Amino acid sequence: MNTIVLYTNGGQESDRCRDLLISLNGEFLEYQLDEDFNDRQFRSEFGEKAEYPQVAVGYEHIGGLKETLHYLKEQGLI
Repeated sequence: MNTIVLYTNGGQESDRCRDLLISLNGEFLEYQLDEDFNDRQFRSEFGEKAEYPQVAVGYEHIGGLKETLHYLKEQGLI
């Protein structure tokens, strides 16, 4: 699988997504708001209405937690 990148803000949904990725025993990169990027950069990348967390696999933007769950199911990983 390509590298998974998780963009988080430290909120509950971000924690749930991180826990899900950890449970899959896969490696992923986690970028934290105000440590690795700012809100302006986040909005520029994902859009003004984007919510946390956001996930990308390789060069493909997957979306938030709900879209990530759907993607992982389609891939047979959960």
